[in-house]
Amino acid sequence: MIVDDIAGLRRVLTDSRVIAVVGLSANWNRPSYFAAKYMLEHGYTIIPVNPGQSNILGLQCYPSLTEIPGKVDIVDCFRKPADIPPLVDQAIAIGARVMWLQLGVINQEAAQRAAVAGLDVVMDRCVKIEHARLFGGLHWAGVNTGIVSARRMPAPPLV
Repeated sequence: MIVDDIAGLRRVLTDSRVIAVVGLSANWNRPSYFAAKYMLEHGYTIIPVNPGQSNILGLQCYPSLTEIPGKVDIVDCFRKPADIPPLVDQAIAIGARVMWLQLGVINQEAAQRAAVAGLDVVMDRCVKIEHARLFGGLHWAGVNTGIVSARRMPAPPLV
């Protein structure tokens, strides 16, 4: 089913606790790193999927979804739209429940195929932004804190 409403997003984020982040970068200032770190700090289990890395955020990295030994609830995709169809096949093969395509990642055909296979599909949304919006974490991201500053923040320590 295509999920594009508040109740559906809330259900997905409440019922799903294990997130495989495909395309997770080891670079601390990339959106995938920030989103994964946020979700990790909010109680989710994060499984990095990046064939070019062995460890990200102190977690073992896997080269593909099919090599993850445990169960995965959400497949969170930080990949270009053309890369999504094989990821849908892998998500179906491992029994994932949700295919989450990040902001700007839109592939209607792949999303429809995932939905027909029984996966919930969230497209063109950020898991971190939706979690913060629905569960009160916007202040954590620096939004609506009452602090206005143009000062550049130091890099976080490497984990």
